[in-house]
Amino acid sequence: MELVQDTSRPPLEYVKGIPLIKYFAETIGPLQSFQPRPDDLLISTYPKSGTTWVSEILDMIYQGGDLEKCRRGSILTRVPFLEFKGPGCPTGLEVLKDTPAPRLLKTHLPLALLPQALLDQVKVVYVARNAKDVAVSFYHFYRMAKVHPDPGTWDCFLEKFMAGEVSYGSWYQHVQEWWELRHTHPVLYLFYEDIKENPKREIKKILEFVGRSLSEETVDHIVQHTSFKEMKKNPMANYSNIPIEIMDHSISAFMRKGIIGDWKTMFTVAQNERFDADYAQKMAGCSLKFRSEQ
Repeated sequence: MELVQDTSRPPLEYVKGIPLIKYFAETIGPLQSFQPRPDDLLISTYPKSGTTWVSEILDMIYQGGDLEKCRRGSILTRVPFLEFKGPGCPTGLEVLKDTPAPRLLKTHLPLALLPQALLDQVKVVYVARNAKDVAVSFYHFYRMAKVHPDPGTWDCFLEKFMAGEVSYGSWYQHVQEWWELRHTHPVLYLFYEDIKENPKREIKKILEFVGRSLSEETVDHIVQHTSFKEMKKNPMANYSNIPIEIMDHSISAFMRKGIIGDWKTMFTVAQNERFDADYAQKMAGCSLKFRSEQ
């Protein structure tokens, strides 16, 4: 992977009112003419909600639990990231051209920016995580992934997160619109906290949804291989092969803690009270329920 230029923390660019990483914003036009295949599967999440985790689980399912096959390339190659673009890297759509069927695709895009053909034809596995842990994880990701603007202080970043002025916009809108999409589209809506609590149960839900069956032994093998501890040391899943100019792991690891309730290490009492009041207002009338404690 050759680096063409420094990413230099460009400001976010707005597309249809949604803030995106500058490079990713440049892919939204070409993405609209993307022609999905009926056997494609889309993994959708708001950032820092367990995307790589579920991508690895699904790749293992598709490879019948064969570890060697799952080491055939980095997660960005095995599960192409639709809107990805970075200096000196092939775009997600370019990677997709060389991906054999059946393909796993990944996106963080809200519904307004996805091509309609994708939603009309493809099943979706959506993963949601509680907002407080997402905010903390996203802050650390902003610090290490230099395609983002400088996050500033934690307090400043938290305000931006609440206002939807971070990459991919509002968490509240994202989790709610995909939740509603369940009524009209084949969407398996999973929760990060549930996978953490009982990965085997959730993997069985995924198997049923994608119409595959694996032995108990293979499912146990997938649970073990996709544990946070195993994935954190797996160079094919932990993004350690991305150039330091794009992701600086010395600032923060891409896979940092992977726990429920880490927000308690960052939120002050005042921030927590303000967040809770804002959350209640933005999630009013929505049947979605999240757990922010173990």
